[in-house]
Amino acid sequence: MSGIAGRGQGRRVSGFQVTVLSDASPAARERTLLWLLAAVQFTHVVDFMMLMPLGPLLMQRLELSATRFGALVSAYTLASAAMGVLGVFWLDRLERKRTLLMLYAGFITATLLCGAATGAVGLLLARTVAGACAGLMGAVVIAIVSDVVPAERRGQAIGTVMTAYALSAVVGVPLGLGLANQWGWRAPFVVLAGLAGLVWLLLLRFLPRVDGHLTRSATPDASAPSSVFTPRLALGWGLTFTVVFASFLLIPYLGAFMVGNLGLSLSDLPWVYLAGGAATLVSSRWIGRMADRLGPSRVLAGLLVATMAPHLLFTHLPVSPLPVVAAVFVLFMTLTSGRAIPTMALVASRVPPSLRGRYLAVNMAASDGASGLAAWMGGLLLSTAPDGALLGFGPLGWLAVALSALSLGLLWIFDGRAARLGATPTP
Repeated sequence: MSGIAGRGQGRRVSGFQVTVLSDASPAARERTLLWLLAAVQFTHVVDFMMLMPLGPLLMQRLELSATRFGALVSAYTLASAAMGVLGVFWLDRLERKRTLLMLYAGFITATLLCGAATGAVGLLLARTVAGACAGLMGAVVIAIVSDVVPAERRGQAIGTVMTAYALSAVVGVPLGLGLANQWGWRAPFVVLAGLAGLVWLLLLRFLPRVDGHLTRSATPDASAPSSVFTPRLALGWGLTFTVVFASFLLIPYLGAFMVGNLGLSLSDLPWVYLAGGAATLVSSRWIGRMADRLGPSRVLAGLLVATMAPHLLFTHLPVSPLPVVAAVFVLFMTLTSGRAIPTMALVASRVPPSLRGRYLAVNMAASDGASGLAAWMGGLLLSTAPDGALLGFGPLGWLAVALSALSLGLLWIFDGRAARLGATPTP
């Protein structure tokens, strides 16, 4: 049974054939694979995040209203969520390298079309295609990590791949804004497509075949779409949804709160976000190692409890000096973003390889849907004072804490039910 095929001699890890090239140790090959997948994540996360700070420039050049610009932002996540659901019908039927290369090629083409768009409609269509490809890419990336990396190292591996989110905040978004200021709003999309094209070529050259899931179906009908819609597996989607929903009630409005309520200037925000991104970049792999050492359930439970304090502290913070706001923001972002690592490691370990791609595609749809719905709900619950301050942010913090407590309950049910059914982490 061949899980990862290539040149040289092979050895088996978690039932998958891992090829050991003569010029690299298995550990070095695994690191190379993880950083390549992190590069894939980096490009599509930057693509998503970059559009929001480009808003003023796009609204001016394309004569967009705030509503039409909001449609550009939401088109990405809504398309990602929709394609995640559709992915349940086919995502595990193909070899994973081929699937990733196909989706990544679509993403690169769509990103180029963003840079070539001449109007709002063309840009909206390109953003929709980019989001549709990006959501499934994220599912395939986590599926590859889960297929290839043994369960005892999977948390750290997912943490490595997810450093892309922090790196995009530290490097990607500021660089994109700099390109836009220098050469116009099209430049970031063109440069990003070029970078993604280079990563695509590296994937083509160095990513081995990952096809063990095609021969590991537990039952003859494991390929049926209904096989992933079981009550036990659906609990994982519910857990992901609540964890993300609690976070995105607050995250989209942190910048406005810091400027309108805490006394920061717009020029202070890049430094605050840089500090938060740098801290998250350092903490991601540490959280992943803790998930491997203690188990993802324990680490996730600890983070759900630990985030309650900074959620309440930040949302009730009075006007404060920049260092104080930055310190609380770093604590908030480090713990809040870190929750995704054990969540992903846990849900990926509860599903067999033959269903993993499709299951994670729907899980990604749950995450995207939660982020979009939470941002919309947060906007409904907040109002803006004449001086620009956000009204209602404190109660929103309490709601986020309540949802984190709900996530704890779902985690207890999900993990306890798996234990009662005799489920163990899947290789």
